[in-house]
Amino acid sequence: MTTQHTNRLADEKSPYLLQHARNPVDWYPWGREAFDKAKRDDKPVFLSVGYSTCHWCHVMERESFESEETGRLLNEHFVSIKVDREERPDIDQVYMAAVQQLAGRGGWPMSAFLLPDGRPFFGGTYFTPNRFAHLIAQGASAYHDKRADVERAAAEVSAAVQRSYAVPTDAGRPALDAALVGRALDALRQQFDEAHGGFGSAPKFPPHGALPLLFYEYRRTDDEQLLNMATRTLEAMALGGIHDHLGGGFHRYATDAEWLVPHFEKMLYDNALLAAAYVDAYVLSEDTFFRETVDDIFAWVAREMTHPEGGFYSAVDADSEGVEGKYYVWRRQEIIDVLGHEEGELFCRVYNVEEEGNYDDEVSRRKTGANILHLRRDLSAAAEEAGLDVVELNDRICLARQKLLEARDDRVRPHLDDKVITSWNGLMIASLVHAGRELDVTRYTETAERAAEFVFARLGQNGRLLRRWRDGEAKHDGCLDDYANLAYGLLELSEKTGSDEWLEWARELMDTALADFWDEKEGGFHYTSRNAEPLFARPKETFDHPMPSSNAIAAQVLVRLARLTGQQRYSDAAERTVRALSPWMARAPQATESLILAAATSIEVQP
Repeated sequence: MTTQHTNRLADEKSPYLLQHARNPVDWYPWGREAFDKAKRDDKPVFLSVGYSTCHWCHVMERESFESEETGRLLNEHFVSIKVDREERPDIDQVYMAAVQQLAGRGGWPMSAFLLPDGRPFFGGTYFTPNRFAHLIAQGASAYHDKRADVERAAAEVSAAVQRSYAVPTDAGRPALDAALVGRALDALRQQFDEAHGGFGSAPKFPPHGALPLLFYEYRRTDDEQLLNMATRTLEAMALGGIHDHLGGGFHRYATDAEWLVPHFEKMLYDNALLAAAYVDAYVLSEDTFFRETVDDIFAWVAREMTHPEGGFYSAVDADSEGVEGKYYVWRRQEIIDVLGHEEGELFCRVYNVEEEGNYDDEVSRRKTGANILHLRRDLSAAAEEAGLDVVELNDRICLARQKLLEARDDRVRPHLDDKVITSWNGLMIASLVHAGRELDVTRYTETAERAAEFVFARLGQNGRLLRRWRDGEAKHDGCLDDYANLAYGLLELSEKTGSDEWLEWARELMDTALADFWDEKEGGFHYTSRNAEPLFARPKETFDHPMPSSNAIAAQVLVRLARLTGQQRYSDAAERTVRALSPWMARAPQATESLILAAATSIEVQP
């Protein structure tokens, strides 16, 4: 990597932007300065959106953005802007929608060519160096030589994105009844993987929307099939390689159907949502394996993801030393060297460590001897198979895991993104309180309260929220998920501790959301405040993505506020939200499970 360059990103706090501060590309942060320069110089804008723990973002940086030649081409023909999608999810959402319109798919790094007014005319995701150099030349040529075509493309894409956020009229809205929930459950039954858990085929993501809906409906109906789908999925994930069996917590997703080979980054929000699901699985099944998994997640959060003053960090990278997963995988002999022959052989049998390895090289796709630790059954079953006492085996394996974790800590660690995001902290606060209440663990509730105090002191501003805090700086207006997810956590805290202060803050936040984000015309909430910087489209988040949709969480919070305060206006807003978005629930039940759960709780759907 070249070091003689310093661009404007050097003044930013975002770890992602700082990763690019020494690129030869003359990067600008998002803002008027960049767009004014594009207009003044009559140049198109190149927009690159990613995040600091994104594997393919690192690849494109190494291959293209650290290249002197690529930097020269971009600086000559474009004004280049870098955006951290976790700091500015509003920008990410609208431009991702445009890229999906243009390329038919999305992902990060997101790459888009814009007019100086911000409208996109071409886009994609990761590009190889040769392809990217060609596109730079092609995009610049089209902008200057075929301006009418470029303007037409930008107008069409912008209009398509704006239409995608509109909701149908009342005539197109289905009834909110048991059939709405039934369609979602039928879709889950059809997609359920009986052999491996989860829904659909590879790649498999943690089904954050499905699990709460399955648990809710099981409690309501006692349908054992619903509980089985949820617990089988959670069991398979906890046994699989997507679970970090040494350090705790879960990786982002599995690249295969068996949950063995993960994409190795770890996100705070995934682990918050999974912790809550494992709590529910334990309460409903009384299987201690699920409780142990909850404790495992929170032990990782306490050890690696907590600011000294209480807030929670965002993510851990997939890569170390430029290689995805290198920090996490093991060769058989490495384990023997750490544990000794007898204990090492036992550990390798239990965790399915093979001489030839089970993790393919990323480039050659050949076996390298590297292993992803995973279980095929829990330790009690492994003990029975080996003819060992389960208590003895558990003690030996716990000691072995600790020794291997200490040895792993000597490796080059993956990058930690230590910014504190309001929305994600709200989810972790809620999960900790849920666990503290259901498992009767006081320290979980205390940890949640300390995090809430951190967010209140650093990210709250007169009933409004900022999105991100890092290194003493709070920045960027909060989006709907910041308000809804934090209010959700605060209501959990209030009900557990009996504190009216947390209830009052939650109420203030949702009053602000109703004042600043509410869509009076169509119902539901916009993702951005009416006071936010205008983009070429104003997003409205309907579908679950990695996290539940912000409209779904907002509706669930409003229902709880109505019950706690007795104010009908909160339940009216919740009902209008789910009614407004009901067409999307009917059309795409597996993408709107959180909204369907909100509908079930707010309208009291009857069987």
